[in-house]
Amino acid sequence: MLTTVAILFFLFLFINVPVAFALALATIPAFLFTDYMPMTVAIQRMYGATLSFPLLAVPFFILAGNLMNTSGITERLLRFARLLTGWMAGGLAQVSIVLSALMGGISGAAVADAAMEARILGPTMAERGYDKGFTAAVIAFSSVITATIPPSIGLILFGFISEVSIGRLLLGGVVPGLLMMATLMTVTSIIAHKRGYKPELPARPTFRELAVSFRQCFWALVFPVFLLVGFRFGFFTATEAGAVVVVYALVIGVVVYREMTVRSLIEALNHSVVDIGMVMLIIIMAAVLGHAITIEQAPAASTGFLTEFAGHPYLTLLAVLLILFVAGMVMEATVNVLLLTPLLLPALVAQGFDPVHVGVVMIIIATSGGNTPPVGVIMYTVCGIIKCSFAEFVRWSWPFILAMAILITALALVPDLVLFLPDQLM
Repeated sequence: MLTTVAILFFLFLFINVPVAFALALATIPAFLFTDYMPMTVAIQRMYGATLSFPLLAVPFFILAGNLMNTSGITERLLRFARLLTGWMAGGLAQVSIVLSALMGGISGAAVADAAMEARILGPTMAERGYDKGFTAAVIAFSSVITATIPPSIGLILFGFISEVSIGRLLLGGVVPGLLMMATLMTVTSIIAHKRGYKPELPARPTFRELAVSFRQCFWALVFPVFLLVGFRFGFFTATEAGAVVVVYALVIGVVVYREMTVRSLIEALNHSVVDIGMVMLIIIMAAVLGHAITIEQAPAASTGFLTEFAGHPYLTLLAVLLILFVAGMVMEATVNVLLLTPLLLPALVAQGFDPVHVGVVMIIIATSGGNTPPVGVIMYTVCGIIKCSFAEFVRWSWPFILAMAILITALALVPDLVLFLPDQLM
C-alpha cells in the first residue's frame, strides 16, 4: 500500500504524468509483482467499471452542459447575474459568484465553470482595475458552488461508488451551495469595500429590467427546479434525468432560443467526447487502483485507524476532513472521490453519520482542494488563463479559504443543513 501511494505521489508531483495514467502506473507493484493479482483481473476491473447504469448520468450531464453552453444560455445567465449583483461593491466579482450558482444547474463541474468564467470575466475585471490575484481567487473559489449544486458530477460519482441514492445527494447539495454563495459574496463585499472596487452598474436595476432578463433565461433557470421536481415525485432516476436533460437542452437550443446550429451542435459533441473520455479514463483506472488498495486491506487499515476515535464521532469526522483536505492539495477531486470514498465512508457510517451528509461535505472539501497548492487543478486553470502568478493567487486566497473552512465546519456539525431538503422531498 505504501509503495502504491509513493508511486502515485511521485508521478503527480515530480513527473507531472496525467492523472489517469498515474493511477494506472501506481498499480504496477500490485499486479506485476504479486502472485494473487494477475493482469487479467486489472482488465476485468476496467471493463466492469464501465457497466454501471448509474454511471451513465455522468456522460449525459456533461453532454447536456455542453449543449446548453452552445445554445445561448450562458450569455443570458451572465446578463441576469450582472443585473442581480452588478450594483454592489466589487460588482464583477459578485457577478462571478452568482453566475457560478446559476451555472451549477448546467455544467456540474468546477473546472469547466472556472475556465469559462476566467475567459469571460477575467479580462474585463483586469480592465476595471481588479488585482489579478483577487480576480483569480474569486473565480476559483466560486466554482466550488457549481460542483455542489445539482447536477454535480462529483455527487453522482460519490453515489456510484458508495451505492447511496444519487437523488438524495443532489438534493443535499442545494442548501450548502446557496450558503456558499452567500458566504463568498460576503467576503467579496468586505474586500471590495477595502480595496475601493466600484460597482459595475451605476444603480440598482428596475423591476422591469430584471423581469425582462429573467424571462430571457427562464428556461435555464427552471432546469434545476425541473430536476428537483422529477426526483421528488419519482418521475426519473438520476441517470434517466441525464437523458431527459439532453433532450431538454436540444429543444431549448433549437426550438426556443433558435441559436443552436449544426456547427454548434458538432462543437458541443466534440467537447463532450473529450470531457467524457477524460472522466471515464480516470474512472476505469481508479477502479483498478481501488481494487488493488482493497486487496491490500487498506480500507480495513484506515477503518482501524479511525476506530481509535470510537465514541467521538465528530473527532472521526474531523480526521476524515483533514485527510480529504490534504489529499485535495495533491489530487483532483474526481480522483479523491473515487479512491477515498471506499476507504473513509465506512468508518463514518459506523459512527452514525448519514452517507448523504458525509458525501456532500466530502465533495465540497475535495473540490476546494483544487484551489490549494501544490497540485490545485482549478488554481492552475484560472491562473493560466488570466496569467496570474501562483504566489499572488495564494496571497489573495486566504480570506476565501478561511470562509470556506467556517462553512464546511458548520455543514459538518449541523447535518440538517445538508439533509433538510432530502428528508423533506424524498
